[in-house]
Amino acid sequence: MTRLYNSPEAFADELVDGFVAANHRWVRRVRGGVVRADAVRPGTVAVVVGGGSGHYPAFGGLVGPGLADGAAMGNLFASPSAQQVHSVARAAERGGGVLLSYGNYAGDVLQFGLAQERLRAEGLACETVVVTDDVASAPAGERDRRRGIAGDLFVFKAAGAAAAQGRPLDDVARVAAKANDRVRSFGVAFGGCTLPGADAPLFTVPEGRMAVGMGIHGEPGTDETDVPSADGLAELLVAKLLEEIPPGADGRRAAVVLNGLGSVKYEELFVVYRRVNQLLGRQGVEVVEPEVGELVTSFDMAGVSLTLAWLDDELEEAWRAPAASPAYRKVVAPSPAPDAVRIGTGRGEDTDTVPPASEESRAAAWTVLRALDTIHETVDAHAEELGRIDAVAGDGDHGIGMRRGAVAAQEAARDAADHGGGAGTVLARAADGWADRAGGTSGALWGVILRTVADELGDEHAPDPARVSAGIEKAAVKVAELGGARIGDRTMLDVLAPLSDTLADALRRGDDPVTAWEAAARVARERADATADLVPRMGRARLHTVRGRGTPDAGAASLALLAEALRDALRAATGHDRGGSRQ
Repeated sequence: MTRLYNSPEAFADELVDGFVAANHRWVRRVRGGVVRADAVRPGTVAVVVGGGSGHYPAFGGLVGPGLADGAAMGNLFASPSAQQVHSVARAAERGGGVLLSYGNYAGDVLQFGLAQERLRAEGLACETVVVTDDVASAPAGERDRRRGIAGDLFVFKAAGAAAAQGRPLDDVARVAAKANDRVRSFGVAFGGCTLPGADAPLFTVPEGRMAVGMGIHGEPGTDETDVPSADGLAELLVAKLLEEIPPGADGRRAAVVLNGLGSVKYEELFVVYRRVNQLLGRQGVEVVEPEVGELVTSFDMAGVSLTLAWLDDELEEAWRAPAASPAYRKVVAPSPAPDAVRIGTGRGEDTDTVPPASEESRAAAWTVLRALDTIHETVDAHAEELGRIDAVAGDGDHGIGMRRGAVAAQEAARDAADHGGGAGTVLARAADGWADRAGGTSGALWGVILRTVADELGDEHAPDPARVSAGIEKAAVKVAELGGARIGDRTMLDVLAPLSDTLADALRRGDDPVTAWEAAARVARERADATADLVPRMGRARLHTVRGRGTPDAGAASLALLAEALRDALRAATGHDRGGSRQ
C-alpha cells in the first residue's frame, strides 16, 4: 500500500514538485504539468501527452528529446483538466502546432477534447491521437472503445520521433495513428493498488488467484483464474496477443514491452520475459529492442502487462530513434537551456480582473458564495463515503476529486466576490476552479454545470428562481451532449435531468422556490438510489456491471447529496425549517 504521503488531496501536486526538483535538467514545471527544459528548434510540432497521476513514469517521466514535449499531469487516477492541458500545450508549442495523445478514458477524452477546441479557437493547429491498445477492454471490432495502457509508450515514441525529424503536424499525427493501429496490450493483476489515505486496496484477489484483463486505474479484471507459473503467465500473455495481429501487419517484427504495474519486481519480470522471448521466436517473430520494466504503473498494483507493437520500416525507425527523458533514455542527457530560453508564448493565462456588475448582482454574489460554502462542507463530510461507492466498480477517486473541486470552487468564488464580481462571474470562476482542480469526467461535468448556470445568471440582474432553473435545464442538455450519456446509462444525468424537470415544473405551477427545490431534491434522491439497479453503459464501470449492481452511481449519489444540502440551506435561510421538515 502507499504509505508515504502528507494528505491525500495534496499528493498529486507534491509528487509533481518532487519530480521536477529531482529532474530539473530534463523538465520544468508549468501550470498543469511539465515541459522540456532544453531548447527546442522553433517551428517543430509539440507532442503533448498526459493523464492522471499514479502511473509513473507515465506521463511526466516520458518528457524529453525524441519523446513528449510536455505532459499534463492530473490528480490521482483522474484526467488533467482542460485548463491544465491548454496551459501545458501553450508552454510546449513553438510554431509547428500541437499533437495531443493520451489513453482512451472518458475523462481524458472530454478534457483533452475541450482543450483542443480552445487551442484551435485561438488559432493554434492541434490534432489528437487517442491510444486504444488494451485488448481486454472491448472486442476487436470496437477498438475505439478500448482503453489505453502500456501501449502509450509506443505511440508517444513514434510521435516524438516524427516530430524530432521536423515533420509537419499532419504527418506526425499520421505516424502516431499508425503506431496506435499496430499496438496491442494485455495484462493481469495479483492484487489491487491502494490510494494514499485509503484503508484498503481498490480491489482484492483471493490468494492463489489473479485478475485477467484489469485496467491501470485500479479497475478489477474482466475474469479471474489461478496464478500460473512465470512460464505459464508468459504463455497466456503471448497467446492472447497473437490472436489479434493488426490488419496490414506482416506478423514478423515487433517491439515488445513487458511492463510491471507497481510491485512486481524487475527480477520477476526478467523471468517472465525469458519465456516471452522464447515463444515469440518460435512463432517466427523478430523482437526489436524490447523493454522490460516499469513503463506505465498503477501505484503499488501487483500486476504485469505485455505489449506487442507490430512494425514496418517507418515504425521500426521511430522505435529505434534516439530519445532521452527522466525515465526512458537512449542517448546522453541533453544540456539544459539557459534560463533566458523558454518554450512557448505564455499566452492564455488567467487574470485577476473581474468584469463590471450591477449592484444587485454583486449583492447576490454573496448568496452564491454561501451556496458554494454549503457544497464544500457537504462534500468534505461525505468524501470518504463517495470514494467507497466509486471503488465498487471504479477507481475510488470520486470523493477526493469532489473535495478538490469543491475547495477550489469556493476559493475562486470568494476571490471573485472580494474583487466585486457579480453573481455570474463568481459562479463562473467557481466552475473553472472546480473543473481545473477536480479533473476527470466528474470535474469536467461539474465545471460545465456551474458554468452553464453562471452564464444564465449573468452580472446585470439579481438572480431569480426562473433563471436558476433555466440554467440547470441548459446544463442538463449540455452534460448529455458532452458526456454522450442518456437517461438510464447510470450516470449523474439520471439525477440531473429529472431534478431539472421537477424544478421547472414546480416553478411553472407557481410553487415558491423552497417548495420547488424540496420537490427537486426529493426526486434527485429517488433517482440516485435507483441507479443501483441500472447497468452502466458509460465510463470505466461499464466493464464491471456485476460489481456495480446494488450500489448507486457515485456521480449520481453526489449530485443528490448536494441537492439535499442546498435544500436544507434554503429552508434555513427562509425560515421553512421551523415547525418541522417538509419531506
